[in-house]
Amino acid sequence: MKKTLENLFSEKTLTKQQAKNLIIELSKGKINKTQAIALATIYNMRPPTLEEIVGFRQALIELCIKVDLTEFNAVDIVGTGGDRKNTFNISTLACFVVAGAGEKVIKHGSFSSSSTTGSSNLLEGLGYHFTNKEENLKNQLDKVGICYLHAPIFHPALNIVSVARKELGIKTIFNTLGPLINPGKPKNQLLGVHNLELARIYYYMYQHTKNKNNYAIVHSLDGYDEITLTSDVKCYSPKGERFYSIEELGIGKNKIKINPDELKGGKNTEENIRIFINVLSGEGTSSQNEVVLINATFALSLLNQDSLENNYDKAKRSLKSGKAKNILKKLLNL
Repeated sequence: MKKTLENLFSEKTLTKQQAKNLIIELSKGKINKTQAIALATIYNMRPPTLEEIVGFRQALIELCIKVDLTEFNAVDIVGTGGDRKNTFNISTLACFVVAGAGEKVIKHGSFSSSSTTGSSNLLEGLGYHFTNKEENLKNQLDKVGICYLHAPIFHPALNIVSVARKELGIKTIFNTLGPLINPGKPKNQLLGVHNLELARIYYYMYQHTKNKNNYAIVHSLDGYDEITLTSDVKCYSPKGERFYSIEELGIGKNKIKINPDELKGGKNTEENIRIFINVLSGEGTSSQNEVVLINATFALSLLNQDSLENNYDKAKRSLKSGKAKNILKKLLNL
């Protein structure tokens, strides 16, 4: 490990197999905490290569707790984090809107490391009980339309570095890997990325992946790792790459001017839970509602062949009718 770190700090890169072996060694306890922190932060000084991401990802998928949820045509909505914008939990809210529209969601997430409140902090605070039991997860998908895969109970290798990541409080290579290692292997994914360079690496990786899942990799050009309607958006999908202007994305009849201050999350998990419930209860601001709806719209468009306009209407009905909030109630009571 010492030699590997020396090579990495001298700006050498890993082969796919070397990257895979590193994660395997980490899982076996052969890499100590200090070395793990060094490994995690090296990639803040340079972006990981495609070979390195593929190797890390292969190891984590092979080592994870296995569940088979492939009978469901589901979507995951997730961001890399690390954009330093401290937004409220937009992706998680969009998941409940999508489920409220009658679709299936297999959400993968964890506790916060570089943000105030991760999706796991939020759902745990609401009373959701994490499980890695396939039967329970299938039951949630059947009866509610959504299940949640808490990364630490599926990826034992990540537990070794979880405390260190929290102590660091900054994005690491594991922020980059998190969206790529959903154990439920959803057939569709809306993936928000905090910079264009990483978005392109994800895109190249998906192009060379054997299992051709449906995906949209999105980046707001003002730095957000999700669609925020505060700038134009770059999107990569199996159809290629394209820009969406703010005008195109302002789907509602009354164009909403987004206030970035209203996209900010709270100072702690309790405040973020309050924002989450307010939005689901129809008490969110126009800016909060529209940002949740546009992300849900893109996710719905991965699941069907309908237009953005029609899927926006579906998402809006889910939120305004209370169906999205009812999904949360049913999930917590199951």
